Amino acid sequence: MNNSKEFEKKIGYTFRDRQLLDKALTHSSYVKENGQSRLNDNERLEFLGDAFFDAVIGEALYRALPQAEEGTLTKMRASIVCEKSLAQAGRRLGIGRHMLFSRGEEKCGGRDRASILADAMEAVIGAIYLDGGYEQAKAFVLKIFKEDLQDAGRGKLSNRDYKSELQEQLQANGILNIRYVLEKEEGPDHDKTFSVRLDIRGEAAGRGTGKSKKLAEQNAAKDAIERGMNVL
Repeated sequence: MNNSKEFEKKIGYTFRDRQLLDKALTHSSYVKENGQSRLNDNERLEFLGDAFFDAVIGEALYRALPQAEEGTLTKMRASIVCEKSLAQAGRRLGIGRHMLFSRGEEKCGGRDRASILADAMEAVIGAIYLDGGYEQAKAFVLKIFKEDLQDAGRGKLSNRDYKSELQEQLQANGILNIRYVLEKEEGPDHDKTFSVRLDIRGEAAGRGTGKSKKLAEQNAAKDAIERGMNVL
């Protein structure tokens, strides 16, 4: 581990259980290369952190903008709860320098890959939640994403959320049967490309690819919007 104590100083939180931080900073390529269980990488913590991050940002926007309608709040939240803003936060904290990677992943630029940094940030949020509880994790999120929240309130964040836009349009037409299907994964662990199909009412309405599942889903929704959602 590349000096996790230094990383604790950067994030302003000291772990009681240092193993949680170590796991949050361990990429799946490292455990695979070293013959370890997949339970030793950061993906389970990422799952937890993703849900918690979404909830904290949603609450913060709800309280800060009492006059904003649901659709506006949804778009603002999506502009923050996304790969781009998480990766930017990860770069500000230098999280990539403190992670464990396989030799191949490191040679291929994993320490600065947006999808990896974003996932690691979510894993750190999940680790803080388990180690220190709700309030500690909430305080961390609000501190790290303070400027993002302020910019969202001022309308300065412009990341378009195609998934939310599409869902709003479909729901307005009474359509709730929406499903994103992972069709395939290609490439080595350190450089995967994901292909996703969007089904609406059981029919293919769009397809997208990306270096993360989230980005592939966004691109599938974008494809459906640009096609005019002919299945409607």
